[in-house]
Amino acid sequence: GQEHILICWQEARPAMDFEQAKAMFANAQTKELTGHKKKVHSVDWNSTGKKLASCSFDQSVRVWNVDPHHTGKEQVLNGHSESVNQLCWDPSNPERLGTASEDTTARIWDTKSGKCAGTLATGGENINIAWSPDGNYVAIGTKDDVVFIYDARKLKVLRTEKYGYEVNEIGWDRNQDVFLLTTGMGAVEMLRYPDMRHLTSLQAHTANIYCIDVSPNNKYFATGAADALVTIWDLQELVCLRTIARLDWPIRTLSFSHDSQFIASASEDMIVDIAEVSSGMSVHQISCKAAMNTVAWHPKRHLLAFAGDEKDKYGDAGAIKIFGIW
Repeated sequence: GQEHILICWQEARPAMDFEQAKAMFANAQTKELTGHKKKVHSVDWNSTGKKLASCSFDQSVRVWNVDPHHTGKEQVLNGHSESVNQLCWDPSNPERLGTASEDTTARIWDTKSGKCAGTLATGGENINIAWSPDGNYVAIGTKDDVVFIYDARKLKVLRTEKYGYEVNEIGWDRNQDVFLLTTGMGAVEMLRYPDMRHLTSLQAHTANIYCIDVSPNNKYFATGAADALVTIWDLQELVCLRTIARLDWPIRTLSFSHDSQFIASASEDMIVDIAEVSSGMSVHQISCKAAMNTVAWHPKRHLLAFAGDEKDKYGDAGAIKIFGIW
């Protein structure tokens, strides 16, 4: 008999046009997660999008099971003795979380057991943490402008670099060929990975760069700075494609959506701006009651988690919001 071969493929969804995107976000809902006692510094989704982690000035780390019907019970991870400044998940393991604290340690957590799987002693106040795309390395940046690269499995230091300038957010491109540093001089330093040889320096802003993100499709990276601008760059050509100048205060945080179509940014302005990457135009603005410290898109859906300096009648509120299409 004749064999019939059926070939199935999933077509990439066509990009939404501007009006479709505006309509989608206009119908979005916001949910709130409460638990932290002080302001929240950082939020991040795990690789499956089923868990959202948050860390706070209250020294705690919380992991939330998030789904449309049950914005779930949170798990509290205690162990840090000072403010926890940033966190990120292992891209290769949805139960492995890294946290960076002012208590001179970073910690690796197993969220399945709720236990700390390892402590990394940097000897400095840790302000940034990033996990390599393959899950094998963790980078930690301190307030003293020292960057540590650790073997994430053996928890051993592989490299320590002290820079002669202010280093802020750090991270890898999605192919793990390039390591990116943002500086107090408004530059993005690009280093070859893994030997950390200097490749090039891009003058992206006129003032201190606070945040950087690489798009999931690895075509773009974006920076946010004290000059209140967001710049979007072509990662291959290393040219600035567009500048977003809608906010009035220093950009504290930004994030690309899972499909690389949208970028969210926030500052001390009382809004989170969601822009179309291809045009830089705003498709939506979310009103906030305070300055925002962190924004993070879900890895598979148009859901945006954000948190900041919100207060209630008792002081810091520590609330996390999730905005989007549930």
